[in-house]
Amino acid sequence: MTEIKEIQLHGHRLSYRCGGRGPLLILIHGITNSSASWEPILALLERDFTVIAPDLLGHGDSAKPRGDYSLGSFASLLRDFMLALGHERATVAGHSLGGGIAMQMAYQFPERVERLALVSSGGLGRQVTPVLRAVALPGAELMLPLLASRAIVSAGTAVGAWIGRLGLRTGTDIAEMAAGLASLQDIETRRAFVHTARSVIDVHGQRVDATDKLYLAAAVPTLIMWGDQDPIIPARHGIRAHELMPGSRLRIFAGSGHFPHHDDPGGFVTTLREFVETTQPSEPDDDRLRRLVVEHGRKAA
Repeated sequence: MTEIKEIQLHGHRLSYRCGGRGPLLILIHGITNSSASWEPILALLERDFTVIAPDLLGHGDSAKPRGDYSLGSFASLLRDFMLALGHERATVAGHSLGGGIAMQMAYQFPERVERLALVSSGGLGRQVTPVLRAVALPGAELMLPLLASRAIVSAGTAVGAWIGRLGLRTGTDIAEMAAGLASLQDIETRRAFVHTARSVIDVHGQRVDATDKLYLAAAVPTLIMWGDQDPIIPARHGIRAHELMPGSRLRIFAGSGHFPHHDDPGGFVTTLREFVETTQPSEPDDDRLRRLVVEHGRKAA
């Protein structure tokens, strides 16, 4: 049974969901979301895994301090979070922004990551929905209170119509985007959202692109999952990443949007479970990483 707990980390409150028994699985949510976004699959996952799903700083019930909301900072936070709970290694799954954080964590702290599962992941190409690109515009933060208020007053109806005109799918995508906007009621959350978004997105799209380092994924078993109807980050990012990541696995969910774990929870959990059961956890090997870096540099020269 899932429990909601808190821990003080570097003087800040970090809320997280946890439950289950078995190999450790850490779930990292996307921007404006929280650990609650994993609820459709938590009970299923807890049959086979010890599941820990934190609310990132600036999100959900965790603290929202002024500070660094970059991918590197989030990766360091999760490393310290694992250590504080007494865990050394885990399979790390990240959705959207969380996918970018998961990749950054594997890059910075490969000794902590046994496997990667990337779900509709950021950091694999430039294109992203105009809704997020707009946050990079000067003064965009002044519009956020209006959007948050509208989401609350209309219970998502008006916001759903507005989002629909931007090309987002009806159903899960609209509901989750409306919930994300509704979370931006207080100034601390809005400030954290803007800092987080601008650390990875500008007016032209995603600023952070991991594709030049994906050859390093040969050292880490990787699963890529995407909805073929994703209007926020296109599925072709995942297909291209699969081509660039030696030994990676790809699962495209037909008819699904940006939240395949909501649209097909059973299929999602089955895919993730089979991936973990049929792969060996990566083993830290500095010599192997050095060889990969050197050999790739020679090819590029």
